[in-house]
Amino acid sequence: MKELATRTAVGIILILIALVTTFFGGTAFAVMVALVATVMYVEWTRMLSNWGAEWKVYGFFYCLLPAVSLLWIREQAEYAGVGRGPDLLIWVFLVVWSTDIGAYFSGRAIGGPKLAPSISPNKTIAGLVGGVASAAVLAGVWVNVVKLPTILLWFAPLFAIASQLGDLFESGLKRRAGVKDSGTWLPGHGGLLDRLDGLVPVAMLTAGFMLVGWL
Repeated sequence: MKELATRTAVGIILILIALVTTFFGGTAFAVMVALVATVMYVEWTRMLSNWGAEWKVYGFFYCLLPAVSLLWIREQAEYAGVGRGPDLLIWVFLVVWSTDIGAYFSGRAIGGPKLAPSISPNKTIAGLVGGVASAAVLAGVWVNVVKLPTILLWFAPLFAIASQLGDLFESGLKRRAGVKDSGTWLPGHGGLLDRLDGLVPVAMLTAGFMLVGWL
């Protein structure tokens, strides 16, 4: 119970930081994104310190591309006619957050068959379904409240699956590297990579669809 309380408190603080900087945009948001990307890369290089140089290069782009995507979404969404500046970015966050939260609680409450036991023994199929359902509902509500494009109602569950795949990818890296978490400085969460692995694909997919004109 204490671990859940700690995890929840830290999660709320991280969410508030993300929302406040997203609202203000500009320098505050850019600094926050740059700082987060830097910390993620430091965690990546430490976690995979014994791997080849190509993994450091891959890690650089793994951390850089979602950061650039977040900046693009925040600054370009309004010009592209996709709601106001922060609206689409908050949708991105809601997809990731609701997927994580829904997967966590539904997985613990229902249990059942494992999703990928060789990669992440704690993840279940019930957790995946719960996470996708949560993202569809909560992100869908946001779409209707702020009048975002209705195509995002379809994207929400698909991007929720992408978020889970991002989580599994990082879990596979940790398992191969022989570490439990990417860091220890976030009580109840581990490191930033552990918290943002699902955001990586969702941010890049959203920015990509904006670039090709689907949003």
